[in-house]
Amino acid sequence: MRKAVFLLFFSFSLLASTLHLSIGASPSRINPLLATDSASAEIAGWIFNGLFKYDKDGKIVGDLAQEWRFLDKKTLWIALRKGVKWHDGKPFSAQDVLFTYKLAISPKIFTPYASEFRYVENVEVIDDLHLIVHYKKPYFKALQTWMMGILPKHILQNEKDLMTSSFNQHPIGTGPYKLQGFEVSKDIVLKANSDYFEHAPHIEKIVYHFLPDPSTQFLMLKSKKLDVGALSPLQLERQIDEAFRSYYAIYEQPSHSYTYLGFNLKNKKFQDKRVREAINLAIDREEMINILFFSHARVCTGPFMPGTFAFDPDVKAPKPNRIRAKQLLAEAGYNAKHPLEFEIATNSNNSLRMYAAQIIQYQLAKIGVKVTIRAMEWQAFLNTIVTPRKFETILLGWALGLTPDAYSIWHSKEAKLGGFNLISYKNEEVDRLIKEAEITINLQKLSQIYKKIFRLIVADIPYIFLYIPNSITVVNKKIQNIEPSLIGIMHNEIDWIKP
Repeated sequence: MRKAVFLLFFSFSLLASTLHLSIGASPSRINPLLATDSASAEIAGWIFNGLFKYDKDGKIVGDLAQEWRFLDKKTLWIALRKGVKWHDGKPFSAQDVLFTYKLAISPKIFTPYASEFRYVENVEVIDDLHLIVHYKKPYFKALQTWMMGILPKHILQNEKDLMTSSFNQHPIGTGPYKLQGFEVSKDIVLKANSDYFEHAPHIEKIVYHFLPDPSTQFLMLKSKKLDVGALSPLQLERQIDEAFRSYYAIYEQPSHSYTYLGFNLKNKKFQDKRVREAINLAIDREEMINILFFSHARVCTGPFMPGTFAFDPDVKAPKPNRIRAKQLLAEAGYNAKHPLEFEIATNSNNSLRMYAAQIIQYQLAKIGVKVTIRAMEWQAFLNTIVTPRKFETILLGWALGLTPDAYSIWHSKEAKLGGFNLISYKNEEVDRLIKEAEITINLQKLSQIYKKIFRLIVADIPYIFLYIPNSITVVNKKIQNIEPSLIGIMHNEIDWIKP
């Protein structure tokens, strides 16, 4: 009897457990097709599934897809999992996949993810659980295309305007968690999906505490009110004590992201490459990293991450040269009486970016450049600065996938509204090489093409590539089944146990 009572209590405690996280900005649209900011993408990741995903080792595995095979180089056959249900209890089917594809390519939907489907000829539904994808050409990211979350046809098929739909704040997915409550600038609550096709998550509830101020997040960690959080290098090196280390496990690894200063190439002053080169030579990245990261970062040398087939290790960041920088500015028509002046726009809730902007401002002042900083709350920043492209320069970062893909950020066609080519970069040779790469299956040849793209982009100086930060994550030591991996620690959260 005692054993039965204990087991009952233990089972109840698992089901009643809550994981406390933090989020620094409100999601704009909790819809995988429209999630262009990190907050929206993170929350959508709990709610929706794609057909495929990466496992902990970076290998492509099935998610909603149970089986798949290529019938030839341009034809992909997919069998879907049986018994998958949407959060409202309706069955998931191949019709939902076809519907999502049609939405993604619709000219009425402004989404940067439309480019993921540019080589799909059509999607053929065989029956509820089987479909065939026909590609226009062999495509090196044929499977990755279908990692985007699938949307429910039965809910959205009569929606007149997906961009403004209430679905984006009250989503229905197939994922391990359901959205229980969401208001802008408030906490976000997710509840476990007891019908999840893998198994019900052991942790019953996830609460994202809305903490736009990073210092408040750190105080919440120190007071043990968060189970998982991020530390800055300064906090790791100078501001945590033994009590903190005894409560939290610390996981550190290089991130798959970089921070950059991007030039609006429609702005006349930045169309002069001498100006961009002068700024590039005046910025001391090593100094920035030493100040901000205490060695927990590395210099970013280009658009693709170290360790990927696209990275060119022979390309180095320029050594600071203020004398040459001043010469270039003089050649471009700038001097003490007529100094170069511009504004850096960034988001105020990212303290490292704010400090980086100040360091850039200080370093450029040494060559006579006057920099002002405009910092805004994340949603206002997206809506008034990023989306309409109303900036001179922008300080932002990109989180990149495990498989490099230059198209969405660097192809000239993606400079359109809703695309990720925010700076209106255009290089016809880069465009040509991107297209060549997309139909190249041989990895060695693909690597050669991408390294050419890497070198061309760096030579054009559309960005000042700044740094690749380490990801420093802390987790409550009471939580069991943590598996650090190539893709971080959250990949198996449904298996976590919080006693």
